[in-house]
Amino acid sequence: MNNEFIDIHAHCVQEAAWGYDRGLKPMCEVKDLLGFYDLYGVEKGVLLPLCNAENFQLQGNEEVLRMAKENPDRFIPFCNIDARACNNSPYSPLYDAIMYYRDKGCKGVGEVCNNLSFLDPRVRNLFRATEKAGLPLTFHIATRYENTYGIVDEPGLPGLESSLQEFPNLKFFGHSQAFWCEISEYDDLSLRGGYPTGKVKEGRVAQLMRKYPNLYGDLSANSGAIALQRDREYAIKFLNEFQDRLMFGLDLCQPMAERSWHAILPPFLRDLRDSGDISQEVFYKVAKGNAIRLLSL
Repeated sequence: MNNEFIDIHAHCVQEAAWGYDRGLKPMCEVKDLLGFYDLYGVEKGVLLPLCNAENFQLQGNEEVLRMAKENPDRFIPFCNIDARACNNSPYSPLYDAIMYYRDKGCKGVGEVCNNLSFLDPRVRNLFRATEKAGLPLTFHIATRYENTYGIVDEPGLPGLESSLQEFPNLKFFGHSQAFWCEISEYDDLSLRGGYPTGKVKEGRVAQLMRKYPNLYGDLSANSGAIALQRDREYAIKFLNEFQDRLMFGLDLCQPMAERSWHAILPPFLRDLRDSGDISQEVFYKVAKGNAIRLLSL
């Protein structure tokens, strides 16, 4: 199958690990991820280290760099710097840490999963350092503190909006259920941590993307895929309007994911293109062109 996609959001380990998600599930190895890529026409993927303490599978930046070095045509490394690193202070020298990994070839920072508020001074310090380094940042949003992972925000994403305002030169890659549920208005707050379906009544995601050019959409995982698929008519409009700021992704974590929901986004985007609902140009940008441009590949 043609290599039509670049995966903006990938995870894997170099050797078999005993698990992630509290040790209940196996982690994807290099061979698993590459096998899936070959099956679904993915040229390469952005490897996001699982460095935050909230991630059960702790993984170093060096492991990701090593896998990328061994598979230079298939993997693009990001580094992940915890906002609490270097003395757990809002004045920690996180810029120096980011520059160290940027000089080693890392193209961005993430997936940032520390369970702190967007308004926490330590998180602001991380954003400031990443902006200064000239790298994009992939974040996961959480709806609560404790027994979860991700930067905490409220309904309507006010913390994210304040960050977009304060750091206009930092490219934020939006991801997770709490981000993509905001593609539509909703009345039931319990939907924030899940996967709402049904017709879309334009919500905060489009409003924020329209207002802040430094917000981008990482379409990976069930959260991104269902946000598009829940309303085909709106997906067409959304993809066309934000064609320069949306990126294909999978967020594959487990082996044998070709049997799971991770496989639904490639055929959905191809179907939109083949039916003429989006142009070949829009398809190319979302599938891989934007990743090539943003990461200078």
